[in-house]
Parts: sequence; structure tokens; C-alpha cells
Amino acid sequence: MDLIAQLEAEQIASLGKEIPDFKAGDTVRVGYKVTEGTRTRVQNFEGVCISRKNGEGIAGTFTVRKISFGEGVERIFPLYSTNIEHITVVRRGKVRRSKLYYLRSRRGKSARIAEQTNYRAPKPKSAQL
Repeated sequence: MDLIAQLEAEQIASLGKEIPDFKAGDTVRVGYKVTEGTRTRVQNFEGVCISRKNGEGIAGTFTVRKISFGEGVERIFPLYSTNIEHITVVRRGKVRRSKLYYLRSRRGKSARIAEQTNYRAPKPKSAQL
């Protein structure tokens, strides 16, 4: 393991965050901390994950898209942000691409993603050796 990967692994371990296994096409609910004045609350943002960037590393991000009042809303979240309270996978999508940017131009039934019913969680990284 090179030095940069080792430092990155130490930083991720010090954060102590539990990131579920999800990919593009999955519907996720992100609990994001919102500060209004002096009060802080958790606001859920639920939508389809249309992309993941920079993998599992500390610089990883994911984009979530939802339709709000007939308007498409996209939000990019850092994977290991301190403002993210939780990430929950609502349903698994069955897609053949890693980036679902084509959903931006789709409306209604053509924008639906089939649900994957035979999902199995991957083995932990320590067990893959």
C-alpha cells in the first residue's frame, strides 16, 4: 500500500462513518445537516444516485437527482462530509451504466429504473484476500 492510500485510509478510519454499498441507479435517502440561524436540523434528500466519482476514497462524491414540484433538482454530496448524518439505500436499481446523465432529458415512464431484486452484499474487503 502506497503512502497516500495509507494516509487516506487513516483519515477515513478516524471519521468513523458507515457508508452503505450503493451505486448509480440506486434510490438513496441522504440525511443532510442544515443550519438555520443558530439551530441545526437534519433534512432528508431522497432521489436516484446518478453518478459516483473518485471511488471509495476520501475525495469521493455522489450526485443525487430528484423531481421536486415538477422540476429536476440535483445535488452533489461529498461521501465523507461531516454534514451528512446518514445515507440509506431505499431501493436498488438495475442499470447498465455508471453515469445516468441521460435521465436529465427524460420525463415520466421513460425515466423509471427497474428494481434489482436479487441483490447480494459484497464480501468485506478483509475477506477478499
